[in-house]
Amino acid sequence: MDNWFKSKWFVRLLSLIFAVVLYAFVSMEDVNTKQGDTILFPNISQKEDTIEDMPVQVKVDSEKYVVSGVPEFVTVKLEGPPGVLTPTVRQRNFDVFVDLQKYGEGEHTVEVDYANLPSELSIYIEPKQIDVTLEERATEEFDVTVDLINTDKLPAGYEVGTPEISPGKVKITSSKSVIEQIAIVKVFVDVAGINEPIKNREVRVNVYDSQGNEMHARIEPENVIVSVPVDNPSKTVPVSVATTGKLPDDLALVSMTLNIDETKVFATSDVLNQLEEIKTKEIDLSKITKSGKIETELDLPDGVQAPDGGKLEVTVEVEQSKTFENVPISIENQEDGQEVTFIDPEKAEMSITVVGNEKDVSKLKIEDIQLTIDVKDLAEGEHQVPITIEAPENIEVEGEMEQIQIEI
Repeated sequence: MDNWFKSKWFVRLLSLIFAVVLYAFVSMEDVNTKQGDTILFPNISQKEDTIEDMPVQVKVDSEKYVVSGVPEFVTVKLEGPPGVLTPTVRQRNFDVFVDLQKYGEGEHTVEVDYANLPSELSIYIEPKQIDVTLEERATEEFDVTVDLINTDKLPAGYEVGTPEISPGKVKITSSKSVIEQIAIVKVFVDVAGINEPIKNREVRVNVYDSQGNEMHARIEPENVIVSVPVDNPSKTVPVSVATTGKLPDDLALVSMTLNIDETKVFATSDVLNQLEEIKTKEIDLSKITKSGKIETELDLPDGVQAPDGGKLEVTVEVEQSKTFENVPISIENQEDGQEVTFIDPEKAEMSITVVGNEKDVSKLKIEDIQLTIDVKDLAEGEHQVPITIEAPENIEVEGEMEQIQIEI
């Protein structure tokens, strides 16, 4: 046996036998695999998939015609080997289109076609036929207006000025019939809560017919630049004190002095033009019992703001009145042996009313008031003499009579 392996011819023969056996084995495996696939999975080479939003291209002389009636998307069903179908569905590297290049103006029924689809795949398009209309293209220039919305939601006291728009005109291209229906070309700018100017905001242009229905057309440019001035006008106005009610009967109002004479208020121009002054919130006089200081605040009309409208101080000065009954009348310069009598004995006393600062009046006593008549150099007989009233400083006194009749 060892001698066989030493023979080169024996080795060559043995190698040839191994090569033949290996080739036969591989060939049989390949056949079995193919037969097994065919028997066990006869339909694995075919598969279906659906694209529900395949965009539709339009081939047309776009410089001459405008097309309507072409759907934006169609549904496409594909069938074929998975190895071809799957990447085609994923990449959508084929075209679906309608070719209108041979059609003229008017209504037409055309087929939705396809191109660049791998030959191994079958395709079904829904809808397959569509009705389209070709109209002559027209272009016209329109002015663009600005519509400010939510102006009622501006902060109090703010107002908007005249918007600036650039460009002020746009070119709109569509069919002649659509161009003829255009009534409004505008942009919308929301100013809710705005407290500073809007500068160079890019806004989309909208097109409407006379009924307010939005229209679709090619707009050049599609967006314009809008600036809107926003202002907070102000004005300086006087401030006055508002009151309600009446002081108690024994008090009289001397003055009410506010710690400010005027204030700066902010509001829209229309409001400011009608505003001549600002009042404080009403002070109830019936609750005032003495002179002093009262806190209050401005009573601002709707839409008006005032930075200094918080706590204000009013200095109140009141006078108190007090009536003394039966104040005796004294006689001055009566000579010895001279007898003086009042013609009406009941008028030897009279009632007086004093008025002054309530602190002084509250301390006043009847003894602090002197009523006198002067009989110096008067002869015997009846006389009408004046009554002199003396009271502390800063106290005003009012008597029920100025003269009295006496007899000497």
